[in-house]
Amino acid sequence: MSLDAVSAYTLVIGDEEGPADVQVFSSAEEAWRALDAEIRERCGMRPRPRRITDPDAAARLADAWRAAEPGDRFWQVQAHRLPILLPAIAHTPARTRPGVLRSA
Repeated sequence: MSLDAVSAYTLVIGDEEGPADVQVFSSAEEAWRALDAEIRERCGMRPRPRRITDPDAAARLADAWRAAEPGDRFWQVQAHRLPILLPAIAHTPARTRPGVLRSA
């Protein structure tokens, strides 16, 4: 078995209304887009048209939302590198010289 690593991004968002919402994404783009959409929904704003999400714009929007009630509202986008074990799924046979056949 060999080790490899995958990237994961978590979005944690919450307020005094209930428990924190935690979502996991495979790309940073998806995480920032989800933050933007979540804040827009909580503020009653229209969804953003589908296009590349600007992380700085999403963070500014989320900070403005949090500033209204800083003691009760929070958000975080966090990057993670997760180690995973990869099983050996194929065995490479021993190399032979060109033109030489192995008999069974």
